[in-house]
Amino acid sequence: MVLHPADPLTALAHGIGSQHDLPISPFYAFAGAFTALFVSFLALGLLWSSSRFRGDRSGLALPAVLERIADAPATRTALRGLGLAAALAVLLSLLLGPDDPAHNPAPGAVYVLLWVGLVPASLLLGPVWRLLNPLRTLYRLLPRARRQAHAPLPARLGQWPAAAGLFGFTWLELAAPDPASTTTLLIALAVYTAAHLALAARFGERWFADADAFEAYSALLARLSPLGRRSDGRLVLRNPFHGLDATPERPGLVAAVCVLLGSTAYDGYSDNPSWINTLQTSPLGRTPTATLGLLAPIALVATLYCLCAAATRLVCGPHPGPLTAFAHSLVPIALGYLVAHYFSLLVTEGPRTVSMALGTDNAPEPLPPLGPGGLAALQVLAVVTGHVLGVIAAHDRSVRLFPPARAVAGQLPLLALMITYTIGGIGLLLN
Repeated sequence: MVLHPADPLTALAHGIGSQHDLPISPFYAFAGAFTALFVSFLALGLLWSSSRFRGDRSGLALPAVLERIADAPATRTALRGLGLAAALAVLLSLLLGPDDPAHNPAPGAVYVLLWVGLVPASLLLGPVWRLLNPLRTLYRLLPRARRQAHAPLPARLGQWPAAAGLFGFTWLELAAPDPASTTTLLIALAVYTAAHLALAARFGERWFADADAFEAYSALLARLSPLGRRSDGRLVLRNPFHGLDATPERPGLVAAVCVLLGSTAYDGYSDNPSWINTLQTSPLGRTPTATLGLLAPIALVATLYCLCAAATRLVCGPHPGPLTAFAHSLVPIALGYLVAHYFSLLVTEGPRTVSMALGTDNAPEPLPPLGPGGLAALQVLAVVTGHVLGVIAAHDRSVRLFPPARAVAGQLPLLALMITYTIGGIGLLLN
């Protein structure tokens, strides 16, 4: 996260320093990544000839008492109340607190606890933002809006509104003139709240599931959670690959994942001295240049994926949904990048934000839980693991969709894509 070169949250956005003082060798990082990808690809081609993932038809049902507790109206009401109370606390901090992120917990609550904290929360507990979302709670408190007739959501919209919302939030975080300012955050929250409540009044509560950026973000990450819902509604423990396989192939899914990947890539090089110098000297001005810098990696990630989908179609033959068929395989890659770039930020700035909110911000600064070597190894491992999981998910989908003779050959464009993404991801970590 880059708020401003002098902002206190900036220094902890990444964690392994610059290339000249890395505690690991770039050669071994790239060699290990390539080896992992090639070995996994060859092993899958030789040993994995039929689809093994069953989407939302799989899972071991949890005891009925646990499901009753999870689905109890009291539990859901308590979670909605918690989400609304947290949102009100952030609003009060923005209205009454100092305009200084070093002494106001609101920026950390938005950019760290919400944006980064949703990653482990969704992985462990499923799509938690669906229950915590204060916008849903506010909508439910508007009985007139709930009683009126609602227009059906156009199917072609899909997740495009959520993708636009994700881009808007990452732009606010990474390219806006003063993202940690209380005024900036108040304006952004007011616009976001008004827009979603107005559209929910027209389309109903389903609007949030399809269009709210944070619900889409949480739901995508929750596809890799061991907790999930079977197609019969039962709460189950499952292999995360089954949940990933159940990702709906909808319009805008590719855009949403590419925004996550591209914005994290921009975050990876946005604190590079040469890029900071570009921002400061650009004749366009800082914000337009940063906006173009954010758009560029998103467009690059999307273009590479579209080229890969076209190549797969040429090799394997026509398919009704070539773009969305393998989009789910990008989710673990996005997760790997999020872990690599934001782990240090969450474990250091997260506790500091909570301390400020509790009025104990005079406590000693929290220390990173890992040294430079351990953090570097974690970051490279997260990126490589995300790509290997993506290769597995894509291979299983390929052997399901295409004849055996073409399924493995059709994976070559995806393997090339994974290698390209790996080079870029590790290169940004080593930058």
